[in-house]
Amino acid sequence: MEDYNYKLDSNLFSIVKKINNPIILELGVQKGTSTKKFLDICSNNNGKLFSADIDDCSKVSNSENWKFFHSRDDNFDFIKSNIPNKIDVLFIDTLHEASHVKKLIYGYYPLIKKNGYLFIDDISHLPYLKKMPRSNFYCEVNNKETFEILLSIYSKNYENFDLNFSFSSSGLAIIRKKTDNDLNESCDLDLRENSIKNILRKVWRKIKKD
Repeated sequence: MEDYNYKLDSNLFSIVKKINNPIILELGVQKGTSTKKFLDICSNNNGKLFSADIDDCSKVSNSENWKFFHSRDDNFDFIKSNIPNKIDVLFIDTLHEASHVKKLIYGYYPLIKKNGYLFIDDISHLPYLKKMPRSNFYCEVNNKETFEILLSIYSKNYENFDLNFSFSSSGLAIIRKKTDNDLNESCDLDLRENSIKNILRKVWRKIKKD
């Protein structure tokens, strides 16, 4: 939890607290760890937080700056119809499957203001590798696939947004929207890693080493 808090404090909340009158959409509440931090910022900066979770998390706070939706995170029409303006910040921390994260990105991206931010939690597979303290097959595979999906989206949209990563704890993607353009569709990265040329290169290096 300490690593998680450090990751969010240094890479998410440090950015959000500089925004005046922030409108924030949070997907995923659970115990309200990030929710309460967002609400502290909203209280100081005259902001508004909207949160959605498939579980009933309505008792996390009674703040007047908060509106909770007991809903799936991909209930796009319902959630967007209940947010009166475009948002400054979107935080995604729900189902960590690459295809689902991609659906949320494309579904909510038009709602984000130009120069607004999109944060995606759990994009690093490194803590979950075999023999690591947090070794976990599901988290390793899904986080790696999510990371790769983000790269594939960025490869076709580098003119539309900036993309940075933090690898603290389970990782965090930080996207800053640069234009009001719609996102281009992603595509598989044309990597040379498995090319014949690269295979021969590896074989040759091994021969030289031996």
